[in-house]
Amino acid sequence: MSKVPYNYVCIEGNIGAGKTTLSKMLADEFNCNLILEQFTENPFLGYFYNNPERYAFTVELSFLTERQKQLQSSLNNRDLFSDFNIADYSLVKSLLFAKQNLNEEEFKLFHNIFNILSQKIPTPDLILYLHRPVERVKKHIVERQRPFESKIKDEYLEQIQNAYFEFFKTQTLVPVVLLDGENMDFINNPIHFNEIKNILTQEFKPGLHHLRIIF
Repeated sequence: MSKVPYNYVCIEGNIGAGKTTLSKMLADEFNCNLILEQFTENPFLGYFYNNPERYAFTVELSFLTERQKQLQSSLNNRDLFSDFNIADYSLVKSLLFAKQNLNEEEFKLFHNIFNILSQKIPTPDLILYLHRPVERVKKHIVERQRPFESKIKDEYLEQIQNAYFEFFKTQTLVPVVLLDGENMDFINNPIHFNEIKNILTQEFKPGLHHLRIIF
C-alpha cells in the first residue's frame, strides 16, 4: 500500500454524509491515529434543535471549545506508532456552522473567540469533502434515528452545504478534494473504498480539486 503523504487529514461533509464511518474505515486500513468528534457529549444540542435562536450561541461555543481541546491534545501528542492523523471534522466546521446559526453580532463575537482558540491548532494538510445530495444525507439522518436530528430541515442542509462550498472557493493554502459521492458506497463496494484510499496517497496542490467516483 502506498504511503499517505500527509500528517493531518480531515474528512468533511454535510450532516449525514458518512464522515465518521469513512474515517474509521480509513484509520483501520492505514493504522493511523483516529480523531472522532464527541458531538453526543454536547449537553446543549437537543435544546438547540428545539429552540435554535435561544441556544445557537451556547451550542456553537460548546462545540468550538470541545473541538479545540480535542484537536490540540490529539495533534500535539503524536503517536509514534501512527504515520498520520485522520479526523472526522476540522475546526473550521465551527466557523461555518456558526455563520449559519448565529445573528450578525453573535457571529462577530464568535469569530473573535475562534481566532484566539484556533491559533495553536495545526492547519489540515488535506481536507476530503464527501459531497452527497441533500436527499441522500437526509435519508441517512432518518435511518440513524438520532432524536435530536429529527427536526433538521432540507433548507438547513442546503445552507450548510453551500457554506462549505463558499469556504472551499477561498482556499489557497490547503488542498481540498471535493469528492462527488452521489452513487458512492464505500461501505459495501470495495472498488469505491479503494478509490478513496488511492486519493489519500496522492499529493494535491493547495486549492480546490473536484473528483468523482464513477464505477
